Amino acid sequence: MSTKPKIATMIGDPAGIGPEVVAKAWATGEIHAYCAPVLVGSQAVMQRAVKDCGLSLDVVKVSSIDEIHNDPTIIDIIDSGTFDTSRFVMAQDNTSCGQISADWLDEMDQMALAGEVDGTVMAPISSVSMKMAGTLDKVINMEPGHSYLFLISGPLRVMHLTDHLPLRTVCDLIKRDLVGSAIKQLNESLKEWGIAEPRIAVAGLNPHASGLEEEQEITPGVEDAKALGINVVGPIAADSVFRHCIDGHYDVVLAMFHDQGHIAIKTWGFSGNCALIMGPPYLHMSVAHGTAYDLAGTGKADHSMILEAIKLTGNLAAGNGFFKQ
Repeated sequence: MSTKPKIATMIGDPAGIGPEVVAKAWATGEIHAYCAPVLVGSQAVMQRAVKDCGLSLDVVKVSSIDEIHNDPTIIDIIDSGTFDTSRFVMAQDNTSCGQISADWLDEMDQMALAGEVDGTVMAPISSVSMKMAGTLDKVINMEPGHSYLFLISGPLRVMHLTDHLPLRTVCDLIKRDLVGSAIKQLNESLKEWGIAEPRIAVAGLNPHASGLEEEQEITPGVEDAKALGINVVGPIAADSVFRHCIDGHYDVVLAMFHDQGHIAIKTWGFSGNCALIMGPPYLHMSVAHGTAYDLAGTGKADHSMILEAIKLTGNLAAGNGFFKQ
């Protein structure tokens, strides 16, 4: 058995491109250099995906990660056998896919909490299907102060203080304690992942990082973190801080709201992006794209994001930090 980190990947919504991009990522032969991988999902769905992509891979059902073949030519999958493949149509939202996505996420979560795997990766799910099934709450709740979205695109890494919230609400939520605690959690996580001396920059909220929020909440929060010995600077104007990170001056930027960070990430580089959910007591990675129904079943979907997500989860779980640019 390999001593590399054990990483479980949920194959995503069966009606979307998740199974296909997972299969194509596996077929590169790169994943096993970073981890001992296993999939969570349906053997039949993955066999269909392998066929749709024109790949020569065997899909083998295993009971646990301890049974994996650790062979790039064999896709090992934990299949509970509860998904009826006759109850869905490719490229369409439906209740059965929403339910099974939640079930597979639960299975993967239990594996991580039990210490059976060192990290997890979620291929694209359909929020519509999960709403139809009443299971959308199974996806991590991005509540400020409890969990944070961390986007990665090469040298640009951005953690969001707040996520899917109206700007009026964001202004009310930005408080000294929230800023300080987010910086502390970010610093601790970076050290666990292999960044010995993290360099953190905090973006301002207002133009030129000049406003009441900066003066009364963000700056005091940054100063509180500095008092703990954390190497953090800011608030810095959002029109320049992301460029500074790309140029290597910082390891990560703490953005104040959703679009502030997302626009920077997606403008810098879309292909290969991945998203880490900070909050669970284990590494949990996802991707920055959806189910792409227009490509589902064609075998043409770009697998670079899920490949990067799996590899990076293994690298961080091993304490080897981010990939060098």
